[in-house]
Amino acid sequence: VTLVTRRRFVLCVMFLFVCNVFPSLVRSVLPRQNGRVAIVTGGARGMGFEIARHLAGLGMHVLIAGNVESEGLAAVATIHQEVKEGKAEFLYLDMASQKSVRLFAQRFKDRGLPLHVLVNNAGVMLVPELQTEEGVELHYGLNFLGHFLLTGLLLETLARSGTPGRSARVVNMASATHYGGRLDLDNLNSRGCYSAHGAYAQSKVALVMFGQRLQRRAAARGLHVTANAADPGMVDTALYDFLSAPAKLAKRPFTGLLFRTPAEGASTAIYAAVSPELEGVGGR
Repeated sequence: VTLVTRRRFVLCVMFLFVCNVFPSLVRSVLPRQNGRVAIVTGGARGMGFEIARHLAGLGMHVLIAGNVESEGLAAVATIHQEVKEGKAEFLYLDMASQKSVRLFAQRFKDRGLPLHVLVNNAGVMLVPELQTEEGVELHYGLNFLGHFLLTGLLLETLARSGTPGRSARVVNMASATHYGGRLDLDNLNSRGCYSAHGAYAQSKVALVMFGQRLQRRAAARGLHVTANAADPGMVDTALYDFLSAPAKLAKRPFTGLLFRTPAEGASTAIYAAVSPELEGVGGR
């Protein structure tokens, strides 16, 4: 077992090295998306911003959903300086509030826009024991439940926007952490002996399972909608702000070698959102 673990570690390091030193080797040439509409939650910074910027650069109309207006407007301004055919705008959305999610979905539907791509990217990681407005543990409530509700409210719009040969797509931002997580159906709020890592892993398990279930239901109804999970790998973003001081110190020397940049981390979600190779492919 030790030998297998060592080999996997070495292969992982080699892969990350290639990704960082020769990023062009792992990038796909993606088609233009002129006239198509996307929503990216948490799209004002980090990987979310890179996803939004790249989709807009492909010609999409991207709605950046976030809970800090100043960040969102700055992201929109930056994108408009860089892209020619695409468009970006900011809409307020607090994923930790079901009321805010419902209001956002209604405002979007009232505009009569189609929706071709929904990237459920917003998230928190390793935060202290906190709750959403509705009293749900924060990791579970924001990472999973908020996106579950948002996707459900927008599913009919996605279904109307998808066509044979060009399905609408739902991309859930996953994490390899879900392999070590479990759903505690008797204690989804992680009350009692709280573990931030366990709560985070549980939220990602739920998000991955939701995507698979959504795919099965969409296929059963004959909807031209696919759902997939995208793991960005270890990415140097603000998600690590809640690490303990010793953990941050230990992480620092390895950041450049083992951690991907936000732009590199965003590549998996971008690929899942627009790659022709994934047309009609879901539940992965």
